[in-house]
Amino acid sequence: MEKLQTILKNTTKKDVFIFILLFVLLFSSTALFSQHQIGHTTITFQDANRNNRSIETEIYYPAATAGTNVAMTSGQYPVIVFGHGFVMAWSAYENLWTEFVPRGYIMVFPRTEGNILGTDHQKFGWDLQFLVHQMQLEGATVSSIFHNGVAPKTALMGHSMGGGAAFLAADSLVQSNTTYFNTLIGLAPAESTSNGVSSINSAKTVTVPSLILSGAQDGVTPPVDHHIPMYDSLASACKTIITIIGGGHCYFANANFNCDFGEGTSSTGISITRTQQHQVTFDFVNPWLDYTLKGDCDAFVEFNDSLQNSSRINHNQSCTPNPVPTIMDNNNVLTSSTIGVSYQWYLDGNPIPNSNVVSITATAPGNYEVEVFYTDGCSEISAPFVLLITNIVTNMKKEMVNIYPNPTSSILNIEFSDSKIYVAIIVDFHGKELLKKRIEKGKLDISALPSGMYVLQLQSEKLVYTTKVVKR
Repeated sequence: MEKLQTILKNTTKKDVFIFILLFVLLFSSTALFSQHQIGHTTITFQDANRNNRSIETEIYYPAATAGTNVAMTSGQYPVIVFGHGFVMAWSAYENLWTEFVPRGYIMVFPRTEGNILGTDHQKFGWDLQFLVHQMQLEGATVSSIFHNGVAPKTALMGHSMGGGAAFLAADSLVQSNTTYFNTLIGLAPAESTSNGVSSINSAKTVTVPSLILSGAQDGVTPPVDHHIPMYDSLASACKTIITIIGGGHCYFANANFNCDFGEGTSSTGISITRTQQHQVTFDFVNPWLDYTLKGDCDAFVEFNDSLQNSSRINHNQSCTPNPVPTIMDNNNVLTSSTIGVSYQWYLDGNPIPNSNVVSITATAPGNYEVEVFYTDGCSEISAPFVLLITNIVTNMKKEMVNIYPNPTSSILNIEFSDSKIYVAIIVDFHGKELLKKRIEKGKLDISALPSGMYVLQLQSEKLVYTTKVVKR
């Protein structure tokens, strides 16, 4: 959305009309063919580890046809386990499930701890934690409506009290090494301190990518006392806090009497509409979910682009980027400088079969690259590394190569009598290497070199040829 606004500023009225027309056609067809209908079911789970505690749960999921207890759309979908706010029903968050479920997510809402008397934030956190595990079990249960439909990817999300409880649940899930817990999202999360727990303290152990959204005018959970300390305490390698300018506390949900009444007595200066706050929320949460739960690395680029360009928010972010690998050479054994979860090596732009290892033994000269894949599903690729196989044993005969023009101001044409792959090295008369590259289409560009005389060496796997060249 932010990128679209930037583009429109720099185009003519005619260009704007054409662009908008194409944009509408593209996204209308996308919505028509890729958006899902919303199915719904209610399940009361029993937590055997807590005296069979009953957890009544509303679940919304991608379906081919809308309705209650209808079949899921085929495929596997990530899960969003959501905690509601203090004395707020799950139904106040229809704006969220109607946004996220059609995009391919399962949303899970526990209805527990909704009583104004005796609300226990820790128990609510345990309920959220339980449902993260339970939805994976549902996906593996033949009799479940969710059989084979649950991806091993989960977000904990919550608003206000539910946001604070999500931090409590995230603490336990990280400490138990739950591999299918992948991101934490708090919408105006409240510091939860019942029974001696603290969401701010729990944040200190949370290492998954985390996102907090805050309304600048929130008087219910003032950011300085709630959202900012949680963000500061997070141990995540990638964390972001977004403050919506003019935003409130309750505007993350639909209109709700209890929340709106509380906000009316505590918040001042709210200057945007509820609909506008919803749109800002979706503009950032959608790419964040696609990145953390679907491995869409382009979505993270979009997310960060909007962070930099949006006039509707302020933000703070601490994200350690994935390192770009380099290639180290030890007697033709090539090694990636960084460690990832998997690898792909390339020779002259072509994938090398069976090369999903940190080191390979090169058997041919050429341009080598390594692509390293990291835990977030994204990858970085090295710059090309020009390799010369070192076991050269034969000097090439002069009649096997023709080099012209020499002298030249730019391009050397190099013709060989064979079809081998050659690498060119140019050094000065002090032995300093100035250029090393694979010869492409029989041409070598030396225009970047200063005028002077140089030594040119041509190498293939078993041959070497040395001569002098002059750069005019």
